[in-house]
Amino acid sequence: MDETAPLNRIRTVLCEPSHPGNVGATARALKTMGLGRLQLVQPLAFPHADADARASGALDVLQRAQVHADLDQALAGVTFVCGLSARRRDLAPEIRDARSAAHELVAHVHAGEAAIVFGSERVGLSTAALSRCHRLVRIPADSAYASLNLAAAVQVMAYEVRCAWLEQVAVPPRDSEALRPASHEEVERLLEHLEQAMRMTGFLHPDRPGRLMQRMRRMLARARPESEEVAILRGFLHAVSERH
Repeated sequence: MDETAPLNRIRTVLCEPSHPGNVGATARALKTMGLGRLQLVQPLAFPHADADARASGALDVLQRAQVHADLDQALAGVTFVCGLSARRRDLAPEIRDARSAAHELVAHVHAGEAAIVFGSERVGLSTAALSRCHRLVRIPADSAYASLNLAAAVQVMAYEVRCAWLEQVAVPPRDSEALRPASHEEVERLLEHLEQAMRMTGFLHPDRPGRLMQRMRRMLARARPESEEVAILRGFLHAVSERH
């Protein structure tokens, strides 16, 4: 039995990486810590010889890497998402340092799949990408210069995840049958359903939407509802729709 199997439920997602060398270095960083699921969202150049060269002995991780058209596709089936960014954000999800987030990630994978999302080298994690995350994660770097190289940030986070796993490996996991977190797709469909109901009832004016849906997305990220709870909410919204 592979005791590191829970780590295989953690995806590392790079959004629009522009330097293939960083993709290769990321693969190497992941493999050294027992992680191996690399997801790429619209990479500028992949596959690439520079990625192969920087991967060194982690070519297998590169070869298994999946390329996606958008972040939602990369997060399909995921129920807990952490996004890394050093920038201050308005209406951001709950903030964790890398170590605390790593413990949450490792604890979560006994019940479902998780993902760690990184932004591009040039602009970092976008507001739209962060809105898909349950946690905003920060590496406690020096405030005078907190910008890490992409692959270096991945290495730090991968190290913290491995340390958290080593601490928890001897602790029996909780009964996962009692908790089935809602998947990324289930939450996205709930948000779409909620917006439709709000527009239909006049609660959300189409010409003046403000940031209402952004706040709803943030609330659900904080609540991390179970799959059954999402189904209940959608059933209620369906009943509301039938009366209008």
